[in-house]
Amino acid sequence: MDRKTFLKTTAAAGLGTMAIPACTTEEVKQNGKPFTGREYKWKMVTTWAPNFPILGEGCNFFAQWVRDMSGGQLDIKVYGAGELIPALECFDAVSSGAAECASGASYYWAGKSEIAPFFTTVPFGMNAQQMNAWLYSGGGMDLWKELYARFGLVPMPGGNTGVQMAGWFNKEINTMADFKGLKMRIPGLGAKVLSRAGGTPVLSSGSEIYTNLERGVIDATEWIGPYHDYIMGFHKIAKYYYAPGWHETGSTLELFFNKKEFDSLPVHLQHIVESAAARFNIWVISAFEAQNNAYMQKLIQEEKADVRIFSKEILDTLRAYSREVLLELVEKDPFYKKVYQSYSTFLAQSQQWANYSEKLYYNNISL
Repeated sequence: MDRKTFLKTTAAAGLGTMAIPACTTEEVKQNGKPFTGREYKWKMVTTWAPNFPILGEGCNFFAQWVRDMSGGQLDIKVYGAGELIPALECFDAVSSGAAECASGASYYWAGKSEIAPFFTTVPFGMNAQQMNAWLYSGGGMDLWKELYARFGLVPMPGGNTGVQMAGWFNKEINTMADFKGLKMRIPGLGAKVLSRAGGTPVLSSGSEIYTNLERGVIDATEWIGPYHDYIMGFHKIAKYYYAPGWHETGSTLELFFNKKEFDSLPVHLQHIVESAAARFNIWVISAFEAQNNAYMQKLIQEEKADVRIFSKEILDTLRAYSREVLLELVEKDPFYKKVYQSYSTFLAQSQQWANYSEKLYYNNISL
């Protein structure tokens, strides 16, 4: 290329470069959406106490990861339960647009939709690994999104507790008759099963449980597992610690977003939020798994907790009640049946595979 041609080419390129600022915002796009460099300030409300170990901490991490990955373009301020709104008003706050996003658990919103608890946990259902597989690769997310779209929301998995403990009780549970009249803090589908067993379920936020148990407002409570139960101090005011957590076998927590606000984000910010949520999901279950046994041993060895195991008879009866509750629920609405069929089919397939993997390992070849 001679000097004359080079100068002509450079001049043309310069004019092209100069012309870019004159393009309309609609014409300058990033991944198919207008990109204006706008900064976003969001509020995140949570059902967890401020900075609560793992759950509240995880929300803070999520906000920091989004901030870092977006170079500060999306800045999320986290509010713990009660700092901006009460814990159990998060769903309405995000749905209405009063806050852009939240952290909680879908079974808290059973009053909005009776099928919502399926996306947290089902009694005698999937474990954490299976729940992640169903949601990410088995069609579960599509159903969850379809449900939450009715309320103007976008859900994402936001952690998992793993198999929980059955809870703390101030009376022995030796037979099914001992559930009669039992007032227990328990959410979701487990609450319906407790009712069928003759108990009275009570829904309350985590911050209210200790006081309610101490004052006799409730006779028993489930919460999560040894780490958080120790922090909450339930061993100081309850006599018996029961296992296993039949009602919460792998409870998926959630992040959810105002759909209008989420859809308005540039695509790169949407992907950042999704990536941070996936990291959050992994971090939470990892943190629970890392802490629970150490605190179980503290409860047993240092606090002398009276740990009990539900009898096979009790578990078999609760399982039968669970089936009845689920079958009655799915007859109410075609969409409920659609979710149930997806969930139960995936669970059956996972259990078949487990006969050659997880069950075989734990029963025969674990060290």
